[in-house]
Amino acid sequence: MKKNTVTILLAEDDYDDRYLISEALDESGVETQLYIVENGEDLLDYLKGRGKYSDRSEFPLPNMILLDLNMPLMDGREALAEIKKDRDLRRIPIVVLTTSQAEEDVQATYDLGITGFITKPMTFSGLVDVMKSVGNYWFDSVTLP
Repeated sequence: MKKNTVTILLAEDDYDDRYLISEALDESGVETQLYIVENGEDLLDYLKGRGKYSDRSEFPLPNMILLDLNMPLMDGREALAEIKKDRDLRRIPIVVLTTSQAEEDVQATYDLGITGFITKPMTFSGLVDVMKSVGNYWFDSVTLP
């Protein structure tokens, strides 16, 4: 049985990836409300309710962050470090969703406190399967803060 709709914040700079992830979430059957930012600075502004993100009724805090590592202005690693320093934000589960398969990225992001690392699948059906797995685990099995 599905729980209530969950709020996911996707930090991804690539338009095609944003579109595919959004479509994969829709097709996966995971009941989500998806919000998207395109770089680490916007991610922090969203999470801290600054600037254009100040209205929490329009931009609610997410239940999960899907984080790309390679973004402009402030990359995912830098944003992650800032989030984990913030007492009000550090409990939000952060799953890295990236093209990287580099062991140093895996180690460094876990050291910074991520809750999962997923390498983006090469096919759309693979991405749908990943979104189903994320939904089943994080929103049907795990109790979130």
